[in-house]
Order: sequence, then structure tokens, then C-alpha cells
Amino acid sequence: MSKSLRLSEKWFRRGLWLVAVVFASFLIGLGGTIVGDLPKVETPLRLDDFLDKAASTQLRAQAKDLRQAEQDAQTALEQAQLQRSKARSESQAERETFNNWLAARSVTQRAEHDPEVLARTQALDQLKQAERRAQQAVEAQQQAALDARQAAAATQARLSEMEAQGYEKMAAERRKVELRVFLYRLALTLPLLVVAGWLFAKKRKGTYWPFVWGFIFFALFAFFVELVPYLPSYGGYVRYVVGLAVTALVGRYAILALHRYLERQKQAEALPDQQRRKELGYDVALARLAKNVCPGCERPVDLKNESIDFCPHCGIGLFDHCGQCNTRKSAFARFCHACGASVGVKLARE
Repeated sequence: MSKSLRLSEKWFRRGLWLVAVVFASFLIGLGGTIVGDLPKVETPLRLDDFLDKAASTQLRAQAKDLRQAEQDAQTALEQAQLQRSKARSESQAERETFNNWLAARSVTQRAEHDPEVLARTQALDQLKQAERRAQQAVEAQQQAALDARQAAAATQARLSEMEAQGYEKMAAERRKVELRVFLYRLALTLPLLVVAGWLFAKKRKGTYWPFVWGFIFFALFAFFVELVPYLPSYGGYVRYVVGLAVTALVGRYAILALHRYLERQKQAEALPDQQRRKELGYDVALARLAKNVCPGCERPVDLKNESIDFCPHCGIGLFDHCGQCNTRKSAFARFCHACGASVGVKLARE
């Protein structure tokens, strides 16, 4: 249709479409902000809200105390191991010294050294006893560390089991929250879509059509971009069902619109030629002719063929002759292109 418009009218239409787009962009920004803030109406979920507060607090305190006991036992074990190593080192050194002394005594065979043998043997026994005590201390600390570690693990296991149950409850509640937020979004966007449908059906060609189309763009964006991605997905069933429902509604509307259009075309083709051309809008007729289709039935016609004056499909007149100069011209033109004479039959404007 743009080829049939005046130059200024083309630019005015482009400017009005720009107004529609800008209007829609501001509406989309406002709607996106509102939709984005909708989850804030719900209280944030925390794990502690789904646990037995007294039991969880007690288990966490026990786990903390047992972890501290495990660390203390590990520290004490390291100290005991160090003392054991020291006792072993002293005992080993004393044994080597005693063995060397015994070797020297066996050479001299001096009886006065017998009391010293007894003293050295007693000292070696004492070191050996100290080594055994250090070993017992290490074993005691190992047992204490093991007990603390096992107790901490058992307590942590009970706490983890309790938290796992809490996570399950929180996940179920989160699904309910997501469903409620989706319903909030649906309650906000569905009326917009209904209003947009009414505007499309009744007001899209009115005086304020840029605002109408801007609102329609906004409603479509709010539904398909702001709402559809948040559809709850129970194994994908909801999305597929909603997709099928939307497709069925749109398809039904398209099928009915096609049948109504075809019925109108049949009724129009049954009218006399002059009446049909009167009921055709001037801009509509020019736009269809520019596409090389019949203005009456919209079927393709070879308009460059000068022997064709009527549509071979519906019989509407496409070309006639000027009553002033007899020049062949478009039957839908209001003035002769050769002499400028006014045509008697004027087409209705949209």
C-alpha cells in the first residue's frame, strides 16, 4: 500500500509507527519492572524454617563441640607422638651407650664395675618404662581422637539427614511459591492480552491507532516474554499443554477468519462490476494493482498484457478508456493519466 500513498503521508505513517514503538517500549519497561518485583511479595524461603528448631540447634551445637574435641584430641595426639619419639630416642641412645660400656668391661673384667652395671641397667629400665608410658599415651590419644571423629561423623550424619528432609520440604514449598508468582503474573498479563485483542478487533484502524498498536506490542511481549518463560514445568506437560491451547486458539481464529474472508469474497464477486469498484477503497485498489493482483479477488493477473481489460477470475473491470481522450487507463483511476479528465465513477475511500 505504500506505493499508493503520498510522500508526506508515508513519512507521517512512519512517524506514527515510531510513536507506537516508543510507546510500547516504555510500557514494556514499566511492565518488566512490575513483573520482576512480583516475587518480592512472597517471603524468602530459608532452610531453618523447615527444620525442628530445637533439635537442629542442639545437633549443630553438638557437632561444633565434637569437631572442637576432635581438633583438641588431634593436637594432644601430636604432642604424645612427639613425647614418644623423644622417649624412644633417649632409650635408644642410652642402650647404645650401655652396650658400648659392656663391651669395654668385657675386655677389662674388673669386678668393681659390677655396681655400675646394675645402676646402668636400672636407668635403662626406667627409660624403657618411660617409652612404654609415652606409647600408652599415644594410644590413648589415638582412641580419643577416633572416638571424637566417629561421634562428630554420627552427629553430622543425623544433622545432614534432618537438613535433607528440610531441603525436600523447602523445594516443595518453593514450587508452590513459583506457582503463586506465576499466577500473579498471569493475573497481570492475561487481562492485558484480552484488552489487546479487543483493541486489535475494534480500534486498530482508529484515529489513535499508534497507541493501540503500541499497547498490542506491549501485551504480546508481556505474555510471550514476561510470562511464558516462567510457566511451571511439571515434566514439560504444562508448557506443552499451554502451547497446544494457544496454538488451537490462534489456529481456530485464523481458520474462521479465512472462511469469513472467502465468504466475503464470494459475496463481493457476485455483485455487479460498478458496485464492486465503488465498494473498493482507492488506496486498497492501488496497493493490490501494484502487487499485480486483481483488486477484487486478489488473484494474480498479468497487468502488463494490454489485451487484458477484465480479471479472468472474477470478471471485475481492470482497464477502460477515458471518455475525454479515449486513452486506455486503469478502471480504478480517478483521473485520466493522459488528459487529466475526471472519471465519473469515484471509488470509496477507506
